[in-house]
Amino acid sequence: GYYDAGDNVKFGFPMAFTTTLLAWSIIDFGRVMGTEQRNAVKALRWGTDYLLKATAVPGVVFVQVGDPYSDHNCWERPEDMDTRRTVYKIDHNNPGSDVAGETAAALAAASIVFRSRDPAYSRLLLNRAVKVFEFADTHRGAYSSSLKNAVCPFYCDVNGFQDELLWGA
Repeated sequence: GYYDAGDNVKFGFPMAFTTTLLAWSIIDFGRVMGTEQRNAVKALRWGTDYLLKATAVPGVVFVQVGDPYSDHNCWERPEDMDTRRTVYKIDHNNPGSDVAGETAAALAAASIVFRSRDPAYSRLLLNRAVKVFEFADTHRGAYSSSLKNAVCPFYCDVNGFQDELLWGA
């Protein structure tokens, strides 16, 4: 997965959003990307491989790696870090329809990109997108309500989770 904003924390919400937009960029503009299309597809696969790992356990989505406060105070290479790598997840007790909906959208959009390039990978992405969306829809709630200080003030829910849930659908 990708680190967020020059530090060493991995926030799943903006990562899923970025992956979704990268997939749609390839879908809509890939034919005019020239030789850079290959790099865009490679970058997309890097993101979706991470999202597949983050959603490998049914009913759980790992949504963040790293404590945002300690990570924002740590300005060193990931290889040199000695700060704790706290992992945060959403599940049926701690819902996060916004981050799960965006993750489902990323996986589904990427499945379109890989449909002709790698059909087996495309099917894996789409099947996982359906499972993640069903989880998001069944266990509704904002992940900033569930994970509170780990998420806010960075990615607080300001307008509800419904838009990401719709986007994921």
